Amino acid sequence: MANHLTPDELSEALGISRKTLMKLCAQEGVPVFHGRIDKTLFLASMDAAGHRLPGGLQELDAAVLAPG
Repeated sequence: MANHLTPDELSEALGISRKTLMKLCAQEGVPVFHGRIDKTLFLASMDAAGHRLPGGLQELDAAVLAPG
């Protein structure tokens, strides 16, 4: 399963716009390295900052890890 996702893949899984995702990454210091975002680092950063994501972190983590 992929842990490093493109901004488009992660924003689609989150149900937010790519622009909002990139703003959150910049705000919380989550790096975008070679056009990919570390899903685990992103989720941990959002949790630590107290951001509420659609569906909650566990559901999002399961959705991103789901094959297909």
